Amino acid sequence: MAKGQKDFLLSLIRDGKEMTFGQQLKLTMLLAVPAILAQFSSVLMMYIDTAMVGHLGANPSASIGLVTTSTWILGGFTMAIASGFSVQVAHMCGAKNFEGARRVLRQGLSSIFALSLLFGIVGVAISPFLPAWLGGSEAINADATAYFRIYAAFVPIGAVGYGANAMLQGSGNMKVPSILYVSMCALDVVLNYLFIYLMEMGVAGAALGTGLAEAITTAVSLWFVLRRSTELKIVGERGSFVPTRTVLSNAFGITGPMWLQNLLMRGAHVVSTVIVAPLGPIAIAANAFAITAESFCYMPGYGLEEAATTLVG
Repeated sequence: MAKGQKDFLLSLIRDGKEMTFGQQLKLTMLLAVPAILAQFSSVLMMYIDTAMVGHLGANPSASIGLVTTSTWILGGFTMAIASGFSVQVAHMCGAKNFEGARRVLRQGLSSIFALSLLFGIVGVAISPFLPAWLGGSEAINADATAYFRIYAAFVPIGAVGYGANAMLQGSGNMKVPSILYVSMCALDVVLNYLFIYLMEMGVAGAALGTGLAEAITTAVSLWFVLRRSTELKIVGERGSFVPTRTVLSNAFGITGPMWLQNLLMRGAHVVSTVIVAPLGPIAIAANAFAITAESFCYMPGYGLEEAATTLVG
């Protein structure tokens, strides 16, 4: 019933028909609630890693906490790239130009992979030095390096999955991405338990479990977007994945300010980590838990933002 209501209300917008305030509010909530759940699950992934490794002691937990804010910066850049294309998809779907939306989808997926691959390579390259730059001690730096290196290696895969889900949300489908993100959290717990405890990989196992959970979710996301989505499926349709100047220009016009915002906001969290690091592993772990818990407070705002992006489009 909710899906039918959402499709009906979206059709009113796309047809340029008048909507009552109640209909506007109902559509906003139908789009926002799944988006909020998806945002919560994305933060929960990092919380799961830190909590499960915490059973091994303060140092393993601190090693993840030391690089947590740096993973946020890396992830923020790739999320901004995805937004540059998902906003265009929302506009195309709003104008009922579904062929144009699929064109942006193709170019977006290839662009997101190429740019996030660059960010991933940079992340892997700096991973041996990052813990020392952040002020970590010898007791935790090796594990911190291993965690960040594995995280960075999976960045291109996770970014493509995030981009596919973002463009699916832009088409008005909030339900499937939220289900996928919640399932990813459950899968993360299972894989983390396997690698951290059963295979005794410790901190590296947490990163590997999270990376594989993202990879599996990305595969399912791509399957749904490319083969099942009413608006975006490209099965049987010819088209190029090579980005055009127009689509890239529009994408970077949206992405550029978001990159700056990412540097300012998440950069402040990195600075806080540098300040706390000299106080020792327990302080680092406590700080990581605190800022992760804090992020739950503004996840509803991000969910509403995604709903608003779809509605404006």
